Amino acid sequence: MEVITSKDNSKVKYLASLHDSRTSRREGVVLVEGVRSCSDALDGGVTPVKVIADEAHASWAQDVSSRCSCECIILSEACFKKVSGTMNPQGVALVAARPDSSHGIELREDGKDIFMCLEDIQDPGNLGTMIRIADAFDFGAVLVTKNTADAYNDKVIRSSMGSIWRIPVIEFNDADEMIKALHGKGIKVIAAELNGEDLKQVKPALPVAYMIGNEGAGLKKETIDACDIKVRINMQGRAESLNAASAASIIGYILQELR
Repeated sequence: MEVITSKDNSKVKYLASLHDSRTSRREGVVLVEGVRSCSDALDGGVTPVKVIADEAHASWAQDVSSRCSCECIILSEACFKKVSGTMNPQGVALVAARPDSSHGIELREDGKDIFMCLEDIQDPGNLGTMIRIADAFDFGAVLVTKNTADAYNDKVIRSSMGSIWRIPVIEFNDADEMIKALHGKGIKVIAAELNGEDLKQVKPALPVAYMIGNEGAGLKKETIDACDIKVRINMQGRAESLNAASAASIIGYILQELR
């Protein structure tokens, strides 16, 4: 069993570079790290192209690479720490092909689809949580603008708790392109907006999509104007607004009750 011990090794440098979303996108791969995240990816049908482990977890890597017929890379503890994106790495990782984010919107046969649409969400934790919400409520897909955080950022993968591998994430250049694609499928679009109608009083016909905006700025005015319905979440307390993921959860729960 060969163990890579040099931090200057080309494989070590390559694996470490995959934490940069630009490199990951260019290479068409995703680096998945940690016992739970790797297990979720494998359970979700992901086929790795490389399996990586430190010496303590070499048997795990050899077993997975044997089953998946992919390259097995064993690193010293110091080299694995260079590859890792966490303070306390768990010693296991894999590289897999990046899922296609350009496929079209597909509707279920019963027409009871709900789509979560995100405009320029920046926080990876928020994005991972929203993907998890969409999976929990059996939505058709999560639609994101190009300026949204990378859905396959390691923090998004961890916070999605495996949902990233179970629900499509479709990327659009901007919200205008996204809304036109939804309208082309006959799907009405809801905007979360402070001056909208009471969410509880709005009962749109399915299929439907709803838009959540950037954490600080909310939805752009032109995005709101392009939507078919504007809704607000009534709040009895003194907080001015809700966290984006919290708003996505509340609206998603109300909408999925319409099925």
